Amino acid sequence: MDVDNQIAKLMVELSRSQDYEIGDGTTGVVVMAGALLEQAERLLERGIHPIRIAEGYEMASRIAVEHLERIAQNVNRCKRALAEISVKAVLSVADLERKDVNLDLIKVEGKVGGKLEDTELIYGITVDKDMSHPQMPKQIEDAKIAILTCPFEPPKPKTKHKVDIDTVEKFQTLRQQEQKYFNDMVQKCKDVGASLVICQWGFDDEANHLLMHQNLPAVRWVGGVELELIAIATGNKMMIEETKRSIHDALCVARNLIRNNFIVYGGGAAEISCSIAVEAAADKYPGVEQYAIRAFVDALDAVPVALAENSGLQPIETLSAVKSQQIKENNPHFGIDCNDVGTNDMCEQNVFETLIGKQQQILLATQVVKMILKIDDVISPSDY
Repeated sequence: MDVDNQIAKLMVELSRSQDYEIGDGTTGVVVMAGALLEQAERLLERGIHPIRIAEGYEMASRIAVEHLERIAQNVNRCKRALAEISVKAVLSVADLERKDVNLDLIKVEGKVGGKLEDTELIYGITVDKDMSHPQMPKQIEDAKIAILTCPFEPPKPKTKHKVDIDTVEKFQTLRQQEQKYFNDMVQKCKDVGASLVICQWGFDDEANHLLMHQNLPAVRWVGGVELELIAIATGNKMMIEETKRSIHDALCVARNLIRNNFIVYGGGAAEISCSIAVEAAADKYPGVEQYAIRAFVDALDAVPVALAENSGLQPIETLSAVKSQQIKENNPHFGIDCNDVGTNDMCEQNVFETLIGKQQQILLATQVVKMILKIDDVISPSDY
């Protein structure tokens, strides 16, 4: 994303940081930061020093993060198909002792045709290539694979040479030498028991023909070996990309649950619960920071307000009703009923987020806003 405004660039980097660290919640962290800046502007207009605002925000963020830990719940399983696939894929490459997951070991691949229900997890290697010759068998059981990182052709001299062929005999001699080289390569593959050849580079046409006659199937122009691949079969490329993005988010969620297997409920429920807790704690701070802490409460409400607006609901009325319900029943599960299913209990709707992701949203947004508040002026090259 190309932006010129320096503060907007910070927001872009904020979203990227959230995506890199957590893999989800990029929109929420920007909404949160924007709301904090909006509230900070109002406090500045009232004459409160930026440092005091930053300190108040820091206090409020600590209260919110600690409150999230109190309302978080342990989770051990996922029921939906894509979630199960994502969890299995992550667990298969997870280092549980170090609580770390390298998502580079998992490849998400899209394939046009079929439907979303055809999505499957493949333990092993999937190569989206055709056999080098159309008459080669398409199915090989218990294959022993020979992987070649060199071209299946005679070696080329490293220096420039000129070969003069002026008779048929010389041409036949050169051709016989090439055939001998191809036969030796094929025989070496067969001697080691290979029933399939995968080459990183191309095949010479004559070598390809020889492989077919020697009953040695081959695949050419194959990239690096994939350790884990999820094959997605959908009807169009747009759906493929959207599904790949969804599975990427699900993989990140599963990875985050490996790191910290606690969840908080979504639909704005966590933000509303935090705003109630922060507002209750604000009275304990007698200084000017109390104003910043109360402004932090209003910023937390920005997420459920945005959810209500995007769902076609009355934002203020909906937020007030849900907040009142949480206080009355002492239940942090109540959020915005975006899907209009008749209940705003996010536990019943199975809407939740990872604890570590929600905490990271609040911490990142607060840190960026604190950094912006400490900026006295922005000097751009166009000013000179």
